[in-house]
Amino acid sequence: MKILTTAKIIFAMFLWAICYPLITMGIAYAPHLTFATMRAVMAGIILLGLALALGRPLPRCGKIWMTLAVIGFGATSLGYFGMFHAAEFVSPGIATVIGNTQPLLAAGLAGVVLGERLTVWGKLGLVLGFLGIVVIAAPRLFAGGQESYLTGIAYIVLAALGITVSNVMLKRIADTVDPLMAIGVQLLIGSIPLAVIAAMTEDVTLIQWSPGFLFALVGLAVFGSALVYVIWMSVLVEVPLNKANAFSFLVPVFGLTMGLLYYGESLGWPELIGSSLALAGVMIVTQKGIAQPALVGVAA
Repeated sequence: MKILTTAKIIFAMFLWAICYPLITMGIAYAPHLTFATMRAVMAGIILLGLALALGRPLPRCGKIWMTLAVIGFGATSLGYFGMFHAAEFVSPGIATVIGNTQPLLAAGLAGVVLGERLTVWGKLGLVLGFLGIVVIAAPRLFAGGQESYLTGIAYIVLAALGITVSNVMLKRIADTVDPLMAIGVQLLIGSIPLAVIAAMTEDVTLIQWSPGFLFALVGLAVFGSALVYVIWMSVLVEVPLNKANAFSFLVPVFGLTMGLLYYGESLGWPELIGSSLALAGVMIVTQKGIAQPALVGVAA
């Protein structure tokens, strides 16, 4: 793998790691889904406007549009819905660890969509990853407030499922559509369900337009959405999904570090052991668990 490609992947993982801390900061100033919708719309408008200004072509194939709709529903609608609600119940560091077991789910989905199958190592990795999540969650499950903690984990898993589907589909079209246009379109499509639910359940007048909220919103829209997805899509043109996903173990490492430094999170032995098991599972599945490479793309 080229050094530049590796650097892009590591930078993308760092950008994804800052998302949960910024979400946690922002939901103190705005309703959850209203905030999520604003993030998606701002990022989508930035990318779509840039694509149009540069004369990038709109997708012309109906299959591409359908794929972008699926990506938007998975990555933006389900992903943001889960992430923004999870931030209310689970600390940023632990949320980052559990959320970024996504490559484990992607390995399973690839077997159905891309014709891949898991090796013995892959099955072992899935077991380790699942065991790690159980170890992380166990102390809180047997303590007070376990109902809200379970709710937070459920939201994280929902987000991970949405991102898993979007990553597999994004890989299929990565070399057939302009990245600025594709990511801008999927963000705007995915923002529609969020906006509808927000309008029905939340009061937009509750937004507090403070410097902290603007910092979180701009950070998430520009760096945690627009920039990172364009970088990620450019990586998927060059690298198989499972190989690129192997670097996802860096996201919880970054996330836990930021949680310790800026949020005063304390990690006991269950968190440390569970995180290690989960990360080991991710690494095993993405590096040794796939018996054959993914198919690369779909006809435009």
